[in-house]
Amino acid sequence: MNMGSHTGGCGHSCCLRIQDLGVKIGNDTILENINLHVHCGEMIALIGPNGAGKSTLFKTILGHQEHSGVISFSVPGQRNRKAKIGYVPQSPAFDAGDPITVADLFACCMSKRPAFLGLSKSMRSKVLECLSRVHSEDLIDKRVGTLSGGELQRVLLALALEPLPNILILDEPLSGVDVDGMELLMDMLDELRQVYDLSILITTHDFSMLHRYANQVVLLDKCILCQGTADEVLKSDAFCSTFHRKGAQ
Repeated sequence: MNMGSHTGGCGHSCCLRIQDLGVKIGNDTILENINLHVHCGEMIALIGPNGAGKSTLFKTILGHQEHSGVISFSVPGQRNRKAKIGYVPQSPAFDAGDPITVADLFACCMSKRPAFLGLSKSMRSKVLECLSRVHSEDLIDKRVGTLSGGELQRVLLALALEPLPNILILDEPLSGVDVDGMELLMDMLDELRQVYDLSILITTHDFSMLHRYANQVVLLDKCILCQGTADEVLKSDAFCSTFHRKGAQ
């Protein structure tokens, strides 16, 4: 079983490296000695109990949290390239009565033109192009507050893919999504991973999908307790002690 960082060579692949990362907030240690190596085209699933530091690690990769250690991204033949990162946060809440549509949401995020003036033809075409990446063009005129959990995740995913990133980060994307929606979303992520050669980092409390979709699983609880295939991690002593102890979630 692989413990800590991946030690294999990169070859001709781009990669994200996290070396000796630590995060302290006040006197509290949130993360320590995090070493992680992610190749483009890989899906890495982070699992761990509530309060393990998963969301903090994502914030740190996004550049929103001070830290010790090194986070670097490299592409063969290119020096000092900064990674483009797409981010899907834990599902925000929208009021069912809110009149904002999916098209309006994209316009607010992608255009300087006020959404209340309506979409230009070119912007509407651009929104449809973005939604097509997640096979959801039919959602363009739906009100955001009326979307199902799975539909909302696909819309947020489409936003995160514009412009196309090198790394895609999703924080609990399966939360609030029904079983059929989970499989649809994970199939879509797997398709995007292959088509665009994306590095995908995902947190989840649903372990049923790990064997089918994750290249690596990382068990985190302030530090990396275990790392390897889904089978290796889920059968490890570290997993049993973490999730079977009283109060683990």
